[in-house]
Amino acid sequence: MSHRPPARPFRVLGVQQIAIGGDDKGALRAFWSGLLGIPKTGSYRSESHNVDEDILTLGAGPHAVEIDLMEPVNANQSPRVNSPALNHIGLWVDDLTAAVEWLKQEGVRVLGEISPGAAGHDVCFVHPKGNEASPIGATGVLLELVQAPPEVIKELGDPPS
Repeated sequence: MSHRPPARPFRVLGVQQIAIGGDDKGALRAFWSGLLGIPKTGSYRSESHNVDEDILTLGAGPHAVEIDLMEPVNANQSPRVNSPALNHIGLWVDDLTAAVEWLKQEGVRVLGEISPGAAGHDVCFVHPKGNEASPIGATGVLLELVQAPPEVIKELGDPPS
């Protein structure tokens, strides 16, 4: 008999970001922005998260996807944003609080609490692997859940008819 979770109190609306790490943000930028032409639209630096990143934006409006190019502030400290190279993906959700509470109840290993992310949206991470206390992880991928702003919910939130 398989486990059937209760009704999900939130919806995943789309991809918000793809975060790519490396030892040298300049090399990342040369490829993603220089060769591919994806424009840099911002930057973010956090000593506590050990990250110095360029934010590129692909597309526009609610359909835009960030490509975050990350290098560690200190290569000898954690978190190691440069490994693996595909560091994490971010998904828009329509109700982050409900999502985090429900996922925890379902045994998902959520990292920390909801907090402001680099782009100013509230975020929370799901660990790639489960543990004894929370046996379900994001199947090997670090996942960032991102609270979608009203304009994204309006544009992407209605399910297809």
